[in-house]
Amino acid sequence: MRETVHVDLGDRSYDILIGEGLLAEAGAHIAPLLPRPRVAILTDETVAQAQLPALQAGLEAAGIASVALALPAGEATKGWPQFSRAVEWLLEQKIERRDVVVALGGGVIGDLAGFAAAVLRRGVRFVQVPTTLLAQVDSSVGGKTGINAPQGKNLIGAFHQPSLVLADTGALETLARRDFLAGYGEVVKYGLLGDAGFFDWLEGNAPAMAQGDRTARIAAVTRSCQMKADIVARDETEQGDRALLNLGHTFCHALEAATGYSDRLLHGEGVAIGCALAFELSARLGLCAQEDPSRVRAHLRDMGMKVDLADIPGDLPTAETLYDLMGQDKKVVDGEIRFILARGIGDAFVTKGAPRDMVVQVLQDQLSARH
Repeated sequence: MRETVHVDLGDRSYDILIGEGLLAEAGAHIAPLLPRPRVAILTDETVAQAQLPALQAGLEAAGIASVALALPAGEATKGWPQFSRAVEWLLEQKIERRDVVVALGGGVIGDLAGFAAAVLRRGVRFVQVPTTLLAQVDSSVGGKTGINAPQGKNLIGAFHQPSLVLADTGALETLARRDFLAGYGEVVKYGLLGDAGFFDWLEGNAPAMAQGDRTARIAAVTRSCQMKADIVARDETEQGDRALLNLGHTFCHALEAATGYSDRLLHGEGVAIGCALAFELSARLGLCAQEDPSRVRAHLRDMGMKVDLADIPGDLPTAETLYDLMGQDKKVVDGEIRFILARGIGDAFVTKGAPRDMVVQVLQDQLSARH
């Protein structure tokens, strides 16, 4: 079973191929992009062990030579030191402007490799080969690339669209359950922000997907990518609609900063908690029914996910401090924090001001419940 989602951006349009066995066929799909049969692969040490041999064999089958650099796994890689290392390595490999860089891995590698491709010789093409659920449904699509700064996540970067995305759903079978569920935080976000029918479908099918149902996995990745592709085609550089994709992320980024971008809270876990908080805030502001946040949280609980601040291990700062951390977010406009709120499941919208005292109260109530 093979699905294709087209991202329509004029002369920078590209396809996302979704299904099993794409690593083995990578050479056939990438060959048409290449003026010479050679690519440079950026990956991380964990993915290199699990997936790199299959990718290189797939390239070799089409007569494509490859060189690879494996960076350390983890969010800490998304900073200047490893970025410099990657760019300088690509220059050492004599990657030219017409060549292609391949990003093999999760969101960290996809973001870093994409940014490296964006700045190398003022821009070379790259192919995303996402190996995690989070990367397949979110970070590999749409051309947002970048690295983290001490001041916050993804504050240094560029919009640079890939030439092709190969989402091999077979690669998801090597994921630890926690990593799979963290990626699911981004899947459920799509239903919550713009497709109530998809959320209904997830309530019925996502538990089987988490248990390994391959058909359900392909369907969920395809629908998520289609929704993202449609939004990116309308608003590539986030002037309007694209901000909807940040549902849950304003809370999430504050929680990630508060936990030191560590394994205490994975990005997708933060997104899930953030979505639940966004619906709670929406209900308190009278925007959506009281039942909506309960339904969101019940589904996340059914999936065995983190849902509340109480599910984050270790100490958290005060509600006021968390609010201040939100002020470091890229989505702040004229000093006002932009929140994505909801009129109901499948009906999110962007708002400039949510009352500070109400946001702090929602956080305070959850922090109190921790003790």
